[in-house]
Amino acid sequence: MSREADDLFGFLLAKTAEFMRSPANDMGLPAPEPFFGDPLPGVAAGDDPLWQRYQEEYIGAFHWTPLQAFQHAFPDARGVAAGEISVFVWILPQTAATKRDNRRETTYPAERWARSRILGEPMVNAGLRGFLVAELAQRGVQAAAPQLLPQWDRHVSERYGFASAWSERHAAYAAGLGTFGLCDGLITPLGKAVRVGSLVIRHALPVSERPYTGHREYCLYFQDGSCGICAKRCPVGSVRAEGRDKPQCHRHLRESCASYVEQSWNLQGYGCGLCQTKVPCESGIPRRGKA
Repeated sequence: MSREADDLFGFLLAKTAEFMRSPANDMGLPAPEPFFGDPLPGVAAGDDPLWQRYQEEYIGAFHWTPLQAFQHAFPDARGVAAGEISVFVWILPQTAATKRDNRRETTYPAERWARSRILGEPMVNAGLRGFLVAELAQRGVQAAAPQLLPQWDRHVSERYGFASAWSERHAAYAAGLGTFGLCDGLITPLGKAVRVGSLVIRHALPVSERPYTGHREYCLYFQDGSCGICAKRCPVGSVRAEGRDKPQCHRHLRESCASYVEQSWNLQGYGCGLCQTKVPCESGIPRRGKA
């Protein structure tokens, strides 16, 4: 990898840290408190064969490759090859206070969790996407956040039900940042209580190692059947061995939880996260025998 690639990666890390220190990352409680902790970055290559497998074997033909996402953002860019695209991905961990509060809950989210989902997602995760795209443009580097593109849309996967044109969690998997748990949450080195964001960038970046071979590798339930606690944490029983019942989960989120957070804290939106907290994978990759 060239010195220029390393320099740009370092630039992205510095700008990410700068944004996370900004007022955007403040929960809005009486005392200053961040929505999220320090991000964990990773990079996937735009020509990694995994993107084609997402389309052909796993998610569906509607899911974009990095090159397709880039072409949506820059339709006038001609002759761009998949190998010219890098995917920069980050994991935003929930804070210790947010996880502590949500561990205590059994039906609805804690206030901090609701705030991080309803306010922190647009202010920090979406805000960071836009900030990095603008900073890269200042350097003459074309970049886009696939999830913020007007062409991004939700779809139904024949295999997985509710899906979308660009999955942040699958981008993170490609970048070596985590594997999927029983509840479909991404288990990362920072745990499962996280948010995920990504950019497609027309520039070579140093690609992260993918230290696993299977998409369920970090989940204790799929390793040896020793866990399954996230299923017990789900207040509506949507997490099951045969797969998550996404419609049931979404009804709880968008109806029950949305009503609860509005009545409790006058927040417009939803959140839950019970399956991401009070579980062995809450704050890291679990070890066998720790369930």
